[in-house]
Amino acid sequence: MEQTNLAYARTEMAADERPPSKEQGVVAWLRKNLFASVPDTILTLVGLVIVAMILPRVIDWAFINAQWTGTDRSYCATVAQGGIQPDGWSGACWAFVGAKFQQFMFGQYPIDQRWRVMLAGAIFLALLVPLLIPSVPRKLLNAVLLFGVFPFIAFALLVGGVFGLPFVETARWGGLMVTLVLSIVGISVSLPFGILLALGRRSKLPVIKLVCVIFIETIRGVPLVTVLFMASVMFPLFLPAGMTFDKFLRALIGVAIFAAAYMAEVVRGGLQAIPKGQYEGAASLGLTYWQTTGLVILPQALKLVIPGIVNTFIGMFKDTSLVAIIGMFDLLGIVRQNFSDANWASPQTPITGLVFAGFIFWLFCFGMSRYSIYMERRLDTGHKR
Repeated sequence: MEQTNLAYARTEMAADERPPSKEQGVVAWLRKNLFASVPDTILTLVGLVIVAMILPRVIDWAFINAQWTGTDRSYCATVAQGGIQPDGWSGACWAFVGAKFQQFMFGQYPIDQRWRVMLAGAIFLALLVPLLIPSVPRKLLNAVLLFGVFPFIAFALLVGGVFGLPFVETARWGGLMVTLVLSIVGISVSLPFGILLALGRRSKLPVIKLVCVIFIETIRGVPLVTVLFMASVMFPLFLPAGMTFDKFLRALIGVAIFAAAYMAEVVRGGLQAIPKGQYEGAASLGLTYWQTTGLVILPQALKLVIPGIVNTFIGMFKDTSLVAIIGMFDLLGIVRQNFSDANWASPQTPITGLVFAGFIFWLFCFGMSRYSIYMERRLDTGHKR
C-alpha cells in the first residue's frame, strides 16, 4: 500500500502575521487616542483650533520677534518708548534674562566664590542620579553618602568659614540656589518626619497619638506664609536675650515641618489601605512591631501613595517662592526684584522674566512627575499574574 505524508496535525508553528493596518501605526494611535468617539473627535477639533490660534502668536513672541542680545533696555523697547527697535515690536526680551542669568542662579553670592555652589550641585547630582537608577548597585552606600555625608560637605562649601573658604552669609544667597536648597532639605526632612508622624497618629499610645494629631492639625490649619512669618519674626521673641538663629535656617525648618504635616496624612492614607491580613501574617511569623512596620507595611504603603508623595514634593518646590514674605529671594523673588532695574525697564521685561521663572519651575516639577510615573509602573506588581 502506498504511503503518503498527509497529517491531520500541524508539525511546525505557523509564521507570525502582521497586525491589521488599523491596529498599528500613526492612524491606529490617532483613532484610539483622539478620534475614538464623536465627543473625542469634537474635543480634538476644538483643541486643534485653540492651538492654531495661540501657538503662532507664542512662537512669534518667544522666538521670531524676540531680542536675544543687548546691554540695556533700549534693545527691548520700541522707538516710541525710546529704544532702537522698530515701532510696534513686541517680542520677548531674552537679553534681560541673559544679562541677569548669573544673578537669577546665585543671587548676591560672591562672583569669585560661585564655583563652590556649582561644585556642591555637581556632587549632589553625582550621588542622586545613581540612587534614582534601579540597576545601579550599592544603594545603601549611595544613600549614606547622599543623606549622611553630603549635607556636611554642602554646608562647608556653601557657608564656608572652614578649610580656608571665605564665609558667605545666607543673606547674600538667592535665586535658584535658594529654591533648590529649600526644596531639597524640605523633601529630605519631610518624608521621614512625615512617616513618623503618620505612625504616631495611628499609635495605640494615647499621649503619642494626641501629640501627633495636635501637631498635624495645627500645621495643616494655617497657610505656609503664617508658618514662615512665625519662624522669622515671632520665634526670635521667645528666645533668651542675645540668642538668635539664622533666618535661612528658620525658613528651612518652617518649610520642612509644614511639608511634614501634609506628608503625614499622605502616608497615613497608605497605611490605612493595607489589609489587616498583612499585619496578621507578620504576627504569625513572630515579627516585632518595628520589623512588621519596616519590612511588611511601609514598603507596601509607600508604593501605594507615590502620587501623593510626589504631589506634596511638587507643591513644596513651588511654595518656596513664599520665602519672599520674610525678605529672602528665591528664583521668582530675584526675578521680580530685577524688574525695578531702570537699566532694563521695558514693557516686555516683566513678562519675559516671569516666563523664564515659570519654565524653570515647570522643568523641575515635570521631571519629578515623570520619574514618579516611572516608579509607579516599575513597582506596580501587586495585581499582576
